[in-house]
Amino acid sequence: MYEPFPGNYVWNLSVNIALNMGGVMGEIDPANDKVRAVAQQGEDNGTEAFFDSWGELADRVRSGAEKNEAAGHMLSAAEKYGRAAAYYITAERMQSRDYGPRKAMYATMLRTMERFYATGDIGARRVEFPYEGATLSAVFVPGHGEGPRPCMIFCNGLDSTKEMILLTLRDRFAKRGIACLMIDQPGVGEALRLHDLHAVYDTERWASAAVDYLETRDDVDPTRIGMMGWSMGGYYAPRALAYEPRFAIGAVWGGNHDWGGHQKARLQREGDMPVPHYWSHVMWVWGQPDMDSFMALMEKVNLDGHLDHIRVPFLVTHGSNDRQIPLKYAHRSYDQAVNSPDRELKIFTPEEGGIEHCGADNMEPVQNFIGDWLADRFARMDRA
Repeated sequence: MYEPFPGNYVWNLSVNIALNMGGVMGEIDPANDKVRAVAQQGEDNGTEAFFDSWGELADRVRSGAEKNEAAGHMLSAAEKYGRAAAYYITAERMQSRDYGPRKAMYATMLRTMERFYATGDIGARRVEFPYEGATLSAVFVPGHGEGPRPCMIFCNGLDSTKEMILLTLRDRFAKRGIACLMIDQPGVGEALRLHDLHAVYDTERWASAAVDYLETRDDVDPTRIGMMGWSMGGYYAPRALAYEPRFAIGAVWGGNHDWGGHQKARLQREGDMPVPHYWSHVMWVWGQPDMDSFMALMEKVNLDGHLDHIRVPFLVTHGSNDRQIPLKYAHRSYDQAVNSPDRELKIFTPEEGGIEHCGADNMEPVQNFIGDWLADRFARMDRA
C-alpha cells in the first residue's frame, strides 16, 4: 500500500481509497506535503489541517470542472467532478463527528456528485426508497443489455458512502450486464448525516426495503437480485442474505464475520483503525451514548448461527495482508455457509494485488474478480 505518512495507517488508508476513487498522485502529493509533519502526531491530531489542505484541492478541481461544463465539454467536466468529489469525501471522512465544517463539505460533495451524474456517461442517478417511515438514498447504475437486467445491491461498511462505492466501481458491473444499487444504509452517508438513522444489527430490514424498490423498476429482473457489501458490509450483507429469501446470490468484499467481537480486540489496540476518532465514530454510527451500551449491542453483531440460512451462491473475498480485519473471519463466514449450493473463498495474494483491507492497495483485481464471478452465475440463471 502507498504510504505517504509513515506509521500512520489511518491517513495512508484514506489516501489509497482516494486513489482508487480516481485521485491523481500529482494533485494529492502537494496536498499531503502541507500536512506531513502533523501526520506524525497520530491519526486523530491534525485531521482539521488535512481537511483544509484536501478541501482546497477539491475546490480547485471542481472549479476546472465548472469551466469545462460551461464550455460544453461534458466528459472532461465529469472527470474533474468525480475527482473533486473523491477529495471532498476523503477530507470529510477524516473528521470528528462534531467538526462543524464537515457538514458544509458533505453538502458540497453531494452537489458535486450530481454534476458528475449529469455530465458523465455511465448512467448513474441518485434515487430514494422508503424504509420504516423514513427514506434511504442510493445511486443506481443500469446494466448494459436488452431487457431487465440482474442487479446487485451494494451496501457500505462502517465509514464509506454510496458515492465512494460509485467512484470506485464506476460501470465495471454495468459492462457485464449487471445493474447496481449502491445504498446509504442506516449508519452511513445521508442516512446518518442528514436523517440521524443509525446502524442496526438485523440488516435484512433495510435490505428488504431495497429489494422492494428494485421490484418497482422495469429495467431490473426481480428473480436475479443479489446482495453484497465491503468492509463492515462483510457482516451486513451475509446477515441480509440469510433472512431475505428474494436474494438470488451474494458476495462479500472483505470477510467480517464477528465485527462486534472484534471491538474487544480493538480496545486492546489489536489491528489498525479505519478512521480517526474511532470510538466516537462507532458510537455515532450505532447511536449509542457510551462505551458500555455500545459493547453490549456488539454482542448481536456476529454471524455465528445465521449463515446456514444462506441457500444461494455465495462468494467471500479477503486480502491476505488485511491489517484491520483478521483473515480468520473470512474463513468463518465461508465455513458456516454450509447450505449454499455454490460457495467460494478467494484470498488475494501479493502476486495479484488486493491484499490490504478491501483491496485498498489495488481494488482492480478484487472488483473485477467479483464482477466476473457474479456475471458467470447470473448468466447460468438466465439460461435456466
